[in-house]
Amino acid sequence: MHHGSVVIIGYARVSTREQQLAMQIDALKSAGCTKILTDVASGAVSARPGLDLALDALGEGDTLVVWRLDRLGRSLSHLVSTVDDLAARGVFLRSLHEAIDTTTAA
Repeated sequence: MHHGSVVIIGYARVSTREQQLAMQIDALKSAGCTKILTDVASGAVSARPGLDLALDALGEGDTLVVWRLDRLGRSLSHLVSTVDDLAARGVFLRSLHEAIDTTTAA
């Protein structure tokens, strides 16, 4: 998707309804996310409509921000596949917990 300006989208996920999204959402807002999409799903569940919407909305030069990398993938192979797909599309990734930021050269 082509935009007039850079988009920073946050994605938050909790595995049960008892867990709170608020902490993740607050951290994503503080990180400058202009839009935040969420899912309530266990790691084993493959349907993640919030993540799908986030990935579809991101274009070259945009950034996806997650609180922790394990929020992004339901398995290590799914995580690697998602990160590879983002990189191939020119989308940057930031993980707040692991201090990963592909928008910088370091």
